Amino acid sequence: MKKAGALIVLSLLSVIAYGQAPDTSAFTLTVVNEKSQPVDGATVQLLKADKLVKAAITDGKGVAAFSNISGGDYTFSITYTGYVKKNSAVYHFPSDLKTSTLALEPSGTTLQEVSITARKPLIEQKQGKVIVNVESSVTSVGSTVLEVLEKSPGVIVDRNGGISLKGKNGVLVMIDDKPTYLNGDDLNNLLSSMSAAQVQQIELITNPSAKYDASGNAGVINIKIKKNKQKGFNGSLTTSVGQGVYPKNTNSLVMNYRNGRINAFVNYNVNLVKYLTDLYALRKYYTEQGELSSMLQQPAYFKGNFANNTIKTGLDYFISSKTTVGIVLGATAIQRSGNNKGIATWLDAGGTADSAIATTNKNSSRFRNGSINLNARHTISDKQDIAADFDWLHYGIRTNENFDNQFLAEGGYDEKSRGNIPTTINITSGKVDYTLKTSKKGTFSAGGKTSHSATDNSAFYQNYNGAQWVDDNTKNNHFIYSENIHALYGNFDGRFGAVSVEAGIRYEHTDYHAHQLGNAIQADSAFSRNYGGFFPSGNISLQADSSHTFTFTAGRRIDRPPFQSLNPFYFIINKYTYQTGNPFLLPQYSWNLELSHQYKDLLTSSVSYSRITNYFSQLFLADPARGVLLYSQGNVGHTNNFGVTEALSVSPFKWWSLNLQAVYNHKQLNGFNGNNYSSYIDQLNVSTTNQFTVAKYTAELSGFYTTHARNDIQEYLYPTGQLSVGISKPILNKKATIKLTARDILYTNAMEGLTQFPGATEYFKLKRDSRVVTLSFTYRFGKAYKINKRTEGSAADEADRVGNG
Repeated sequence: MKKAGALIVLSLLSVIAYGQAPDTSAFTLTVVNEKSQPVDGATVQLLKADKLVKAAITDGKGVAAFSNISGGDYTFSITYTGYVKKNSAVYHFPSDLKTSTLALEPSGTTLQEVSITARKPLIEQKQGKVIVNVESSVTSVGSTVLEVLEKSPGVIVDRNGGISLKGKNGVLVMIDDKPTYLNGDDLNNLLSSMSAAQVQQIELITNPSAKYDASGNAGVINIKIKKNKQKGFNGSLTTSVGQGVYPKNTNSLVMNYRNGRINAFVNYNVNLVKYLTDLYALRKYYTEQGELSSMLQQPAYFKGNFANNTIKTGLDYFISSKTTVGIVLGATAIQRSGNNKGIATWLDAGGTADSAIATTNKNSSRFRNGSINLNARHTISDKQDIAADFDWLHYGIRTNENFDNQFLAEGGYDEKSRGNIPTTINITSGKVDYTLKTSKKGTFSAGGKTSHSATDNSAFYQNYNGAQWVDDNTKNNHFIYSENIHALYGNFDGRFGAVSVEAGIRYEHTDYHAHQLGNAIQADSAFSRNYGGFFPSGNISLQADSSHTFTFTAGRRIDRPPFQSLNPFYFIINKYTYQTGNPFLLPQYSWNLELSHQYKDLLTSSVSYSRITNYFSQLFLADPARGVLLYSQGNVGHTNNFGVTEALSVSPFKWWSLNLQAVYNHKQLNGFNGNNYSSYIDQLNVSTTNQFTVAKYTAELSGFYTTHARNDIQEYLYPTGQLSVGISKPILNKKATIKLTARDILYTNAMEGLTQFPGATEYFKLKRDSRVVTLSFTYRFGKAYKINKRTEGSAADEADRVGNG
């Protein structure tokens, strides 16, 4: 930490010593069309020696404003769909001239084919967020969304699918700006079944504003599904075939129609994958004196198939230039079937085998999701607008398991059991957002949201006694859970000269009720809780000059326990390991602080600190009556996390672009879990992407590496990483693209670690079918039409929201 702190101090001193502040001036450029009408939405770039200094978008009056322009000679470059690119004469600053007007010339009446004229950078650093443009990544072809997240800057995925961001657990995962309302295995199954071909970009937001839900101590991951926003009828078709140990196939169809008052889209995906997981675990038991007493060796092999069908369709209708209404419908169907095999061998302290049990588990699961979004936006005046959203989500999840445990010895037994675990989740939510432009550079927003979720979760187990199936009421479970969250927020965003300020506060109130239904040997039980809290957030940013910007952000957030973690009954993992919930689990809270410095679009440096209280941690409990270990969760203490991040985006040559991000964390974890625990760790996560463009080919070399790490007080993770390569080439007159990729070519992306708990330790190593070669083909079709004038006004912007719901 001392070395890291010294580096940051030196970095800040070097910026302060940058020199005397240069001369500055302000300038506005008005862009008009061939009829001298203002052009709304044109991109204006300020160039110095042909290098980009700043960029702005023209407003409804065709005006692009620039401030704090350093002294020197500049030109303006203006681009707008359907018009010829315009380059201005040379302007010298400082100057008495404060404004100018440039006219654009039409490029033609119709673009005969859709063409891609520019590629978005893979990684973008924007105010308060990191954007991963998945479409721009060659090596994401054939990956799942979870695998794309795994190699995204600052993201770590653990063996259970848990996601941490910049070394912090607790992430709110959203899809198209909507919370998924899923956690644990359910969220893992969804993301690991979604294809990267569905995704346009992923936003990583470590300090969200008050407009966002307060959930997610580490911030928000927002997954944005592909949408075509061009006018006319357009679309693309993508298909890919991958081969690892087993084959994989993904297919995606995106279509869009936008013309006049209508904007409609449909996005359909189907993924067919055969998977495998190889798990080795060695559990060691110790006496009260700390001596090794016995060991349990558990190699296991999981393989199976899954099919994912997802469709999302939406329609926006522009009632007038001020009012837009929309509807978005979505549905997902995931079917999984697997055959898991393992052998549990008991060993004495010297490693001699005592007994062994072979376990098989033939399982299947069905995941169904349906969603409806209704949205409307109305522009009250040129300074005010209001938007409303209503959402309904339904999840139907069913898992069937068939266990067979055979004692491998002469005269050994054969135990058979089966489980049927259905879950139904229904969520309704509504929100209203109001926005007021208080000045040319100030905006106030306020709103409210209410959501209700109802969960019905059953677990029905039976044992086979040699003649018939008998109910196992020691494990049978029916858990009913309902939760209400009500929120209000206010937020101000403004600019005062070189200083930008955003400040907001959100209040959220939560109440839930849980009912555990009894059976012949288990009594009914119920518990409720309600609580509320304020969650302030904000940032202040200083643009020191055209190259250097300093930003400080702060915010308070919450992680609520998911219903699975509150359910107190047992779920079988294997013969010697069960999972159970904890009805006394409380929410955990965090404060997050960050100071960052951005040098142009080249280098972003930041230092951060977060403190989590009521920290969620795994609990490892013994059940002597059954001879098993119980995995649970509890509030064990607090965590302090100090972080340093460096993000570099540079093009050493015209044919080479490099993105590199390194996240260093010093974590201090303290708590009580059977024993008093106090541990710390220094961990580093590095991710990089190199893209090379030669002639018509684009090649990519990407990878990530994580040193030893700790996401939990009692679980220590060993280093892991991945290296991937890929190449792409446009074909068929640039109407199509073909890509060939190889992911995890060194087969190093294993999840390995050591778990410590009272009286025992467990070493584990998990490997998946991650070394995969994929060939993909994308074909683009349709026509786009010239946009002469955005007569719809602010309602035209709503077309960009189709599918966002």
